[in-house]
Amino acid sequence: MTITAAAASAGKDTQDEAATTTTALTLGRSLNEGLRQAMRDDERVVLLGEDIASLGGVFRVTDGLAAEFGDRVVDTPLAESGIVGTAIGLALRGYRPVCEIQFDGFVYPAFDQIVSQLAKMRARSRGLLRLPVTIRIPVGGGIGAVEHHSESNEAYFCHTAGLRVVACGHPQDAYDLLRAAIACDDPVIFYEPKRRYWDRAEVGLGGPVDGDTLGRARVLREGSDATVVAYGPMVAVARGVAEVAASEGRSLEVLDLRSLSPLDTGALCRSASKTGRVVVVHEAPVNVGLGAEIAATVMQHCFYDLEAPVERVGGYNIPYPPARAEGDYLPDLDRVLDAVDRVCAG
Repeated sequence: MTITAAAASAGKDTQDEAATTTTALTLGRSLNEGLRQAMRDDERVVLLGEDIASLGGVFRVTDGLAAEFGDRVVDTPLAESGIVGTAIGLALRGYRPVCEIQFDGFVYPAFDQIVSQLAKMRARSRGLLRLPVTIRIPVGGGIGAVEHHSESNEAYFCHTAGLRVVACGHPQDAYDLLRAAIACDDPVIFYEPKRRYWDRAEVGLGGPVDGDTLGRARVLREGSDATVVAYGPMVAVARGVAEVAASEGRSLEVLDLRSLSPLDTGALCRSASKTGRVVVVHEAPVNVGLGAEIAATVMQHCFYDLEAPVERVGGYNIPYPPARAEGDYLPDLDRVLDAVDRVCAG
């Protein structure tokens, strides 16, 4: 890899301040455009991953980037610990690496590098060293894949101090959040809902990076009867639930967390206090999942505003099932609507 020392030490700030252009893109293509813009903005941004240069990645998120940026897009060996370890070394030398993990269940060989080194380096050096590493992980099920290809392991990393954890659920957020993650001086675990890669929406491209998006939840739909809290692949399900509920005369507020660590406690509590009822939805098993932390936060700060206990809807406490059974495992409209009925009956 031949990148100039000047670029590594100082970077290149050529960010286009022109007016944002809007176009219809899939979530996967939005991520591609986010990577492209980040690499144009800063020559220190480099991409590492398995088959990301020659193939464009297993989901083609890096398609075409090697042709434009050459050896700043690196095909790595099939060794996730080596990918993240190399990224840590590059970050210490002034680069801003972005790693691609092919599937969520493949991140475990890199777990020690992430938890013991990447997350701890800044505290260990008392703030002297920063590791601006972004680790992109396709997450969740719904694509009929085999074992270790459909896992939701966000709780591991949310439990690890020193990491930011982000999950996009919409093409616009995919673009904006990825640019903000790469520009952030903290290490970021960036979850991409793989079954939503082909969802399409209007996306505004260009403009400055808004770093504050990394820590902010977003109300996608205003409501008054109950709040449905979701993130990543479950955002689309939550919106569908709200539409069905509206046809039955019930008003649901949909809150997309976006930032899993740190949580946007303010937005969460404002919505919970407003509606008095909360349902938390995620694909990961309910047992010791992120929903438990969300429920505890709501109960601690909004107890006197609640009309019913917080409900959690998620996967079951079993290994992710074979593809033919994943429809019974994943939360769907009916399971979430049942939880809404329970909180509204309280």
